[in-house]
Amino acid sequence: MHQAARLEFERVMDEFARWHAVPADQRSPAPAWWWGPAMAVFDDHEPMCRAWCCELGLGEGTSFADGARQLLALFAEQTSLPLAHDFPSMAEGGDHDVRDLHPQPSDDSAFQP
Repeated sequence: MHQAARLEFERVMDEFARWHAVPADQRSPAPAWWWGPAMAVFDDHEPMCRAWCCELGLGEGTSFADGARQLLALFAEQTSLPLAHDFPSMAEGGDHDVRDLHPQPSDDSAFQP
């Protein structure tokens, strides 16, 4: 397996563990950014580490390919994706501490006729 694919999948598994620790009724939908790393290992039959197998609810020695399928299955019934500030749990209400970007007036002084 390519080292970059392994690192990305490792990041996803760390996020998955944080996400999975949130009670199901408070958990955000699975994030779309997991799709790419899962697809990168979709055909890799090398066994995953025991901790990842356990976190995904799979048997010890399960392959990366099976782990990727387990992650991708999260998207099957999903009808929405979370915003970054709603991950790993849904923020209550619409009041986020995220800065809104407002349009700025253009500076056309550099383009004098």
